[in-house]
Amino acid sequence: MKLAIYPGTFDPVTNGHLDIVERAAQLFDAVTIAVTTNPAKNPLFTVTERIAMFREATGHLPRIEVESFSGLLVEYAAARGASVMIRGLRAISDFEYEFQMALINRKISRGLDTVFLMASEKYTYLNSTIVKEVARLGGDVSCFVPASVNERIRQKLAQS
Repeated sequence: MKLAIYPGTFDPVTNGHLDIVERAAQLFDAVTIAVTTNPAKNPLFTVTERIAMFREATGHLPRIEVESFSGLLVEYAAARGASVMIRGLRAISDFEYEFQMALINRKISRGLDTVFLMASEKYTYLNSTIVKEVARLGGDVSCFVPASVNERIRQKLAQS
């Protein structure tokens, strides 16, 4: 069985993330969405909340698991038995960074290949940081995120 891992912070889950997962699910026997933290980012949602968001958004897809991890991705992938890491690319600037990370991961773990999936054209401009910024300023983000995520964003911002 060919298991792929799709890692990220996903804060929040966007339609672009969902697009990558749906396409990866067609290419691999199983996909694990690996939600993590990034100390360089200021999260709106906890890891537990992000896992719940992704589970709600991918409930219609078979062979998708969502869980958290910490530490080195290559060690997590090895422990899960994954041989492929999925990365979505929106622009050439994404490629530069992701290419370097793929080479580092390959050097650390010979058994983990990176597969780049180009963002669908309608999502090339979309990222979680922009979604959070628009939402915090009172803008409508319903066209950028699944409906369940939009509701969670509204509730979270109403609390602050």
